[in-house]
Amino acid sequence: MSFTTYTSPPSAGRREWTALAVLLLPCLLVSMDVSVLYFAVPFLTAELEPSSVQQLWILDVYGFVLAGLLITMGALGDRIGRRRLLLSGALLFGLASGVAAYAQSAEMLIAARALLGIGGATLMPSTLALIRNLFHDAKQRGKAVAIWSSAMMGGIAVGPVLSGALLEHFWWGSVFLINTPAMVLLLVCGPLLLPEFKNPAAGRFDLPGSLLSLLAMLPTVYGIKEIARDGLALRPVLVLVAGLLAAAAFVYRQRTARHPMLDLELFRRRGFSVSVLMNLLAMFAVVGCAVFFTQYLQSVRGMSPMEAALWNLLPTLAVGGMAPAAAALAQRMDRAHVIALGFVIAAGGFLWLSWLEPGSALWFVLVASSVYASGLVMVMSLGNELAIGLAPPERAGSASALLESGTELGGALGMAILGSIGSAVYHADMGGALPAGLPSAASDTARETLAGAAAVAAQLPDRAGEALLTAARSAFTDGLQTAVLGAAAVMACAAVLALTLLRGLRLPGVEGEPDVRGVAGTPQGSAAPAGVEAVGPSAP
Repeated sequence: MSFTTYTSPPSAGRREWTALAVLLLPCLLVSMDVSVLYFAVPFLTAELEPSSVQQLWILDVYGFVLAGLLITMGALGDRIGRRRLLLSGALLFGLASGVAAYAQSAEMLIAARALLGIGGATLMPSTLALIRNLFHDAKQRGKAVAIWSSAMMGGIAVGPVLSGALLEHFWWGSVFLINTPAMVLLLVCGPLLLPEFKNPAAGRFDLPGSLLSLLAMLPTVYGIKEIARDGLALRPVLVLVAGLLAAAAFVYRQRTARHPMLDLELFRRRGFSVSVLMNLLAMFAVVGCAVFFTQYLQSVRGMSPMEAALWNLLPTLAVGGMAPAAAALAQRMDRAHVIALGFVIAAGGFLWLSWLEPGSALWFVLVASSVYASGLVMVMSLGNELAIGLAPPERAGSASALLESGTELGGALGMAILGSIGSAVYHADMGGALPAGLPSAASDTARETLAGAAAVAAQLPDRAGEALLTAARSAFTDGLQTAVLGAAAVMACAAVLALTLLRGLRLPGVEGEPDVRGVAGTPQGSAAPAGVEAVGPSAP
């Protein structure tokens, strides 16, 4: 009779935790670059004089390229080495930041932002995949992923604040130059602290699959954002349909290719696909409602951009410890219950905000925002941990890329759906609130957005202008209330899904827990994961 002995996975030491600190640098900067341009647009517009179309591309091309290349770069890292890809991306990100800072034309800035998107796509999946390889112990990995998730959320919130502070003292290019010292530090410390990992059995790189993934993600995200911005129109709908058709072709390619980019077996592992869905729904709510709160603080409460950014940062700081707390809680109870609890907390925060009024106290907004943010940080940190823990170590790069692609898609869907709901309510309320005799062009402008209504109100006599602005603020708040009710409903449904689909799921690598990954021939809790090549003297 033979017995299987359990070998505890090696614990991470000071070197691994220091390496995690290094990995947080690109994580923070890539997430910051999504929002860092919010305050810089007026300054660069005055100097570079971009057209309206060019201005949109300056803002959006980074996110489009990032979303389109995530899957490609995740698969590439599995093949050539995650540290090599990370350091290559850091070099490109640092150089592109310098080009963007000193751009002499709108076209040059758009090209530099596209290069930043390419660099960002190499950095994001590499950081999370390396965490999977650095931390073999499931408990320690949970803490590491929680810290990574907090850094992601913090970067998005810190971006506008740092941008506003820099623009008060320096020129608009300074918002890009902050990336360069951090990338230099990563290039110096990365080879010393980060081990190299790659999958020696990955096979040839699937170039047709890479092109199909780009043709799927980029048009899909672009179409959703354009529909959110301008409503249903023929061009964005056709672009969206083209993206969905490319996505179908990509899935077919991955099922039939000899050396596919993605192992579709990942989605058959219990919990992986559900974790991606949980993150998608969480980001749906975060991005879909964030645009309303920024406008509420500035256009309804009359705050300056810098003041609004600082107040908006407060909920992020308040919930900074929720991700580690969720990871600790998940060690004591079913993860399904913790994730469902996070969704319930988020739903409660959104329900709270449904009672928001134009004259509500500031603490009402901040506390409610902290409540929903706390719940979503719990969900996203545990979702990341679960998906990475369930994926085979040799596929960690592809798994990370799928997670990031899901969050990008969730954000685009949230902006489109919740943004459309809020806009529809605003348009309906403003239809009967416009003063008589207002020119049709001014009426259309006031009915379109709150900012447009404020611009029209400034041209009217005092009493008429104040009445129009009051009506517009009330209509905007009504739209916000409806949007957050929609977010609360989605969060409630997500809680039910989490309880139903994730109940009883255990992560591999913990003594006494079943290995649910379904990887044949991989010993549970083995110190050296099968199929992963660790290269270099710093490999654990």
